[in-house]
Amino acid sequence: MGKLEELKKNLLADGVIDKEEVAQLREVLYADGVIDAEEVEFLFELNDAVSGKDNAPEWQEFFVEAVSDNILADGEIDEEEVKMLSEKISGDGQVDETEKALLLNLKAKAKNFPAALEALLK
Repeated sequence: MGKLEELKKNLLADGVIDKEEVAQLREVLYADGVIDAEEVEFLFELNDAVSGKDNAPEWQEFFVEAVSDNILADGEIDEEEVKMLSEKISGDGQVDETEKALLLNLKAKAKNFPAALEALLK
């Protein structure tokens, strides 16, 4: 995890994520063509750290795309994914705009959208 920790430290140095940093994230996280569970965890940590800040619009787009790619790899949201999403999204006591955008994207694209996730949209 060293590489991601170092990246996180650099990205959060100024407290916001700009367009260039999103490009860097895309390059690093999609280097192997997939977003894995560790990378999803990393993205939620970043989002919690920059929530409510003046981030580049590309941050939200990238976050939604990357997490959705992981969750919807099989087209469905299973119980384990619901549990993880619920914990990550409600873990800081709020559903921010980026997390809301993620939920709406999942709702639009998944074959199923569990009630537990629907509740987070309220």
